[in-house]
Amino acid sequence: MTDMEPFNIRLKCNSDEITLTILPGKPNIYKVIYYGGVLGAIRFDHDEWTLIPRDQLEAGNLPFYEQGKEGEHIEIDLTEYIVEQIGKEIEEYMEARDVS
Repeated sequence: MTDMEPFNIRLKCNSDEITLTILPGKPNIYKVIYYGGVLGAIRFDHDEWTLIPRDQLEAGNLPFYEQGKEGEHIEIDLTEYIVEQIGKEIEEYMEARDVS
């Protein structure tokens, strides 16, 4: 994989649509950013998208995102289904830009 710039994806979450920023990192690892905080990170491994446990994740220069802050954002949990949806959006982004 070549060095990539951060990019945004849109994701349907219940009846709402949210925008997440994706920060490509080490090969096949992508940090998921929501409202300026690290929501989590996922990796493409053995033909599937998996969540990287938070205790194995370095936030870097950003804080970790805190759920339930003032109720102004849509609550999102990185469930297996959401991780797979984010992965599909990343794949579509990369295919559209022919990134490998």
